[in-house]
Amino acid sequence: MLVASVIIYFIATLAIGYYASRRVSTTGDFINAGRNLHPAVNAAALFALWFGSETVFGASSEFAEHGFLGVIEDPLGGVLCLLLVGFLFSRKMYRLNVYTIGDLFRNNFGKRIEILSSFLMILSFLGYAGAQMVALGLISQTLLGISLTQGILLGFAIVLFYTYTGGMWAVSITDFLQSILIVSGLLAMAWYVTNMVGGVDQVFATLTPEQKRILPDNTTVDWINWFSAWLVLGFGSLASQDIFQRVNSARSEKAAYSSSIIGALLYLIFSLVPLYLITATRIIDPSVLEGDLQLALPLMVLNKMPLWLQILFFGSLMSAIMSTCSGALLAPASLLSENIIKPMLKTEISEQRLLTITRVSVIVVGLVSLVLAFSHQNIFALVGEASVFGLVSIFVPFVAALFYDFKDKIAAVTSMVLGTTVWFYFSFIQEIPINPLLPGFLASIFGLCIGYYIPRWVPSVAKIGVYL
Repeated sequence: MLVASVIIYFIATLAIGYYASRRVSTTGDFINAGRNLHPAVNAAALFALWFGSETVFGASSEFAEHGFLGVIEDPLGGVLCLLLVGFLFSRKMYRLNVYTIGDLFRNNFGKRIEILSSFLMILSFLGYAGAQMVALGLISQTLLGISLTQGILLGFAIVLFYTYTGGMWAVSITDFLQSILIVSGLLAMAWYVTNMVGGVDQVFATLTPEQKRILPDNTTVDWINWFSAWLVLGFGSLASQDIFQRVNSARSEKAAYSSSIIGALLYLIFSLVPLYLITATRIIDPSVLEGDLQLALPLMVLNKMPLWLQILFFGSLMSAIMSTCSGALLAPASLLSENIIKPMLKTEISEQRLLTITRVSVIVVGLVSLVLAFSHQNIFALVGEASVFGLVSIFVPFVAALFYDFKDKIAAVTSMVLGTTVWFYFSFIQEIPINPLLPGFLASIFGLCIGYYIPRWVPSVAKIGVYL
C-alpha cells in the first residue's frame, strides 16, 4: 500500500506539470508565471522552496548530534534570510521588473559582467539541486527497495519533467499543493508522536544541556564561526535567483512583501517539527540513531508508525524535496538561457525560441546537478557549499546595485573575483580555524572598495573598464 501510494503521488505530480504547461506560452510565463501568482500561492512557494531535504534529513541529523548550535545555519539562517527578503529586499526586487538577477547586473554593469555573475550564480545552484536529488534517492531507496543510484535517477526524471514542461507555473502550483501536504504530515506526526511518548515534556526531558545551547563557547574562534553560520543562508541566499524569481512572480509589490513574511513564519514554525521528531526518536526507537542520522526519521516512521501515517509522512517528505529541487533547477536554467546564451547570440531571437532555449537549459542544469549528486552525497554539506559560494561572489555587488544603483564595472568584478579567490584559498588550499566564508565575504567587500577607488587614484587602471 505504501509503495502504491508513492507511485500514485509521482503520477499526480507529473499530471500537474503537464496541466501547468498549458499556461506557458512565453518566456515570462515560464520564468516568473507572468507575475500573476496569488499571495497565498506565492507564500507557499517561498516556504516550500526552503523546506527541503536539508531541513528534514540534514538539519534533524545535525540537531541530534550538535543541538541548536548545529542548526544555526539551517533552518534558523533560512528564516533570517526570508525575513530580510520580506522587510528589506522584496519591494526593491519587485520594482526591477526583470527576469533574473543577471538582468540587474547587465543593466548596471554591462553584458560581460552579466555573463560572469550569472555563471557564478549557476555554480552556486548545482550543489543545491544535487542535494535534493540525493534526498529523493534516499527516500526511493528506503521505500521501493531499489539502489540509491536508481532512486536518484527516478527522482531526477520526475522533477525534470514537470519543471521542463510547466516552468514557474508548474513549480508554484505543485509547491502550493505540496505545502498543504507538508504541513498536514508534520502536524499529524507531531500529534501522534507526542501521544506515543506521553507528552511534550517527555520529549524535552531527553534534551541534554549541550543540545539546548544556542550560544557558542566564549572564545573568539567560536564566536566568529557562530556568526558565520548565520551568514551562510541568512545572507548567502539573499542574492539567490530562486528567491528572486518567486518574489517577482507575485501579482503586486504588496503581495511580494507579504508572501515573503508569511513564508518566513511558516518556515520558522514547521522547520522546528523535524527537530522535535528526531528528539522523540530517542524514546521511540533509539536504535536508528546508531546508523546514518540522515535516515533516522524515515526508519523510525517505517519501524514504529501505522501505515496511514507512513503514507502521510513520506508524501509530505517527497513534497518538500521535490518542490525545492524544481526551484533549484528552474533558477539556474533561467540564468543560463537569459543571461549567458541569449547575450552570446549574434541575432535577435523570437519569444518561442527563447522559451525553447530556457527549457533545454533546465535539462542541462539537471544533468550537471545529477553528476554532483552522484559524487557528493552529504545533503547538509551540499546545501551549505551552495549558499556560501553565493555570499562570497555575488552578494556584495548585488546589494550595491539594488540599493545604491551602483554601476562601477571594475569594482563589481574585483569584488566577485577577490571574494571567490579568498574563499577558495582558505577552503581548499590553506585551511584556517574559522569558517572561510567570512574572510571571503570581507574580501568581497574590500574588493568593491578598492575596485572603486584605485582607478580614481591610478588613471591608467581605469582603462580596464573599457574592456568590461
